[in-house]
Amino acid sequence: MAAAAAAAAAKVVGKAPSAAVVAALAPTGTLRAAINMSNFLLVTDKTEDGLPIGVSASLAAHVAARLGVPLTLMPYPSPPALCEAAGPGESAWDIGNIGADPLRGEFINFTAPYAEIESTVLLPPGSAVESFADLDTEGATIITAKGGAYSLWLERNVQHATLVQETGAAVKERFVAEGLDAMAGLRPALVSDALLAEGYTVMPGHYGLVEQATGVPKAKGEEAFEWLREWIEEVKANGLVSSLVDEFGVQGNLLVAPAAKL
Repeated sequence: MAAAAAAAAAKVVGKAPSAAVVAALAPTGTLRAAINMSNFLLVTDKTEDGLPIGVSASLAAHVAARLGVPLTLMPYPSPPALCEAAGPGESAWDIGNIGADPLRGEFINFTAPYAEIESTVLLPPGSAVESFADLDTEGATIITAKGGAYSLWLERNVQHATLVQETGAAVKERFVAEGLDAMAGLRPALVSDALLAEGYTVMPGHYGLVEQATGVPKAKGEEAFEWLREWIEEVKANGLVSSLVDEFGVQGNLLVAPAAKL
């Protein structure tokens, strides 16, 4: 099983947790790690059983190894589904690897990010847009995938353009069929989009960074959250996150986040 393989390969790194932290983060005796399956940089493959393989699953395995408990990977098809399982009642998972966003924080505490991904937009042929400020104007329409962290940023920050949210293949279909002004997404996905061969271009720079973090249900308490927050900083500093980025071949697309002030 992927969980067993990932756990076997994981190293015990970072500050040792207290017994209270272990009890809070793994109350069943197993660390239940929720993984967002829709992020292709963090989940680069799946087992025959549909369990995730990639940076996200491996990082969770290292947390379990440090806690000294077995790991159970819990795949979720999207960020909203993962967040909904965190509350308001008892959470179905113990830690969750997902893009951090204030709108997802009602029942979840997020560590500082361990990795970042640029958010930008795909533009149609002939577009004169050079920056997000050029795009956020009256009469312009931006389409994006509903529920993504890059979409939540747009919900908060678009002031003049019309923001349209769709799901699945309908995002690209409407972008092309209706001749919309921009399609928002993660830079790596947009750069590899087949539409580039038809004259579409990716906006220079980015309008935001999706911060990939580890979430802890608030009900688990501050001590457990503080331990995990410090542990994430340790594994960024000691090169573990960087080594996972290299191991799964996502260099240049998944950026190791800078150190946070604790």
